[in-house]
Amino acid sequence: MRDQVKVGPLAWLTGGRTIEVPCTVDIEQTFDSLHAHAIPEGVALRPGDRVVVHGAPAGVPYGQAISFTCRATVYRAGWLQRIWTEASAILELADLYHCGFEPRETP
Repeated sequence: MRDQVKVGPLAWLTGGRTIEVPCTVDIEQTFDSLHAHAIPEGVALRPGDRVVVHGAPAGVPYGQAISFTCRATVYRAGWLQRIWTEASAILELADLYHCGFEPRETP
């Protein structure tokens, strides 16, 4: 695992820390399932973190499923970005609740 840290007085606030880790990628395109999962190993992801997977194929032919290991870079979110991500997620979830419980309109 390679760890790089951005240096500066506001680094804790804005983030900038990057970590290179191994990553397990599972891609499936069949009649039963269409998914792609990338799971970084050895690091816990937090709200606002970004993961960039290196060397993964863009897709698989229909009817196939593959699983392999490659490298990934995790870009850690700073304190401000984590708070923003959590707050916007809560507001978007509340928006879904609002739309789901509106009464039916009668003609």
